[in-house]
Amino acid sequence: MSRVEPGCRSADLALDPAARALYLAVVAEGGWVKSAEVRPADEAALTRLLDVGLVRGLPGGTFYSAVSPRAFLGRAAGQLRDRAVGLLRQADELPTLLDELAQAYDTAPRRIDRTGAVETVQDRDSIRHRIAQLVADTETEILTAQPGGDRPPDHLAWAMAQDVPFLRDGGAMRTLYQPVARTDPATSAYAAAVTPHGARIRVLDEDFQRMLIFDRTVAVIPASADMGSAAFITDATAVELLVELFERDWRRAQRVAWGSAHAVPDGGVVADRIARLLAGGLSRRGIAGRLGLSERTVAAHIGRLRQEYEAETLFQLGWLMRGAGERRPNGRPIGTG
Repeated sequence: MSRVEPGCRSADLALDPAARALYLAVVAEGGWVKSAEVRPADEAALTRLLDVGLVRGLPGGTFYSAVSPRAFLGRAAGQLRDRAVGLLRQADELPTLLDELAQAYDTAPRRIDRTGAVETVQDRDSIRHRIAQLVADTETEILTAQPGGDRPPDHLAWAMAQDVPFLRDGGAMRTLYQPVARTDPATSAYAAAVTPHGARIRVLDEDFQRMLIFDRTVAVIPASADMGSAAFITDATAVELLVELFERDWRRAQRVAWGSAHAVPDGGVVADRIARLLAGGLSRRGIAGRLGLSERTVAAHIGRLRQEYEAETLFQLGWLMRGAGERRPNGRPIGTG
């Protein structure tokens, strides 16, 4: 084996237990060992000692000799100091090297319509791109309010790829959902995955404003009913108002132990909410929009209610439910489970 010059990174100095044990064994045998006496099982440990510089190969490659850790320490420490000085110099030069790129980034077209302190983004791809930029630029805190449930799994995967690194770097994140989100497997899985990293996610059984707020300086809210456009707000007064709305809702929201058996409520809770809205005269589409569910999910719940009330049509179902005083045929009020 040929000697490898010792590196100058502190990570290069770490020894695994096998390498440490081999070094002690060589020292115990007088400080050197014949290459023919090195067992195959110790070759990886010997290679590590050669890489670090605590063992060196003698001319001819027939012997390996232990190097004094004190002598090695002085040499390695000097190399580390030289590297540190070089890194500091690079850090000082980096802003100048990136200045041209930073100016180009700041002046690049954003595919947005700007009106004062509001930027309106008109398509979903551009919205995602702009939000990704904001997440990357956020330093301390992200507040999100996502009413409804049944969020697309690809959206959650995209959010996970951004949120986990932000949380690992010490960022704070709080999110509001409605209770129906607890019955959506993808949303529950996302919440269970990010909360161990420090994310705080609560549920609020009310209607509330959809919003994203970054470092309390930029807020994002829908700019159209179909969520096809978004408004990016930088006006300090408007952002402060949205933060106050979020904090008001957050204080009333319920804590959830995401990932535990108690995180997922009885499916009857969702059915009861649908029943109340249906009895109030909302259409299937209107219920889906109010609860943030897909129309298919709402249709499945309504199908079960029609069987329960023995209703042939949706109109008849609503009539029977209102006539029953919003009580189920089993006598329990809607909403008691």
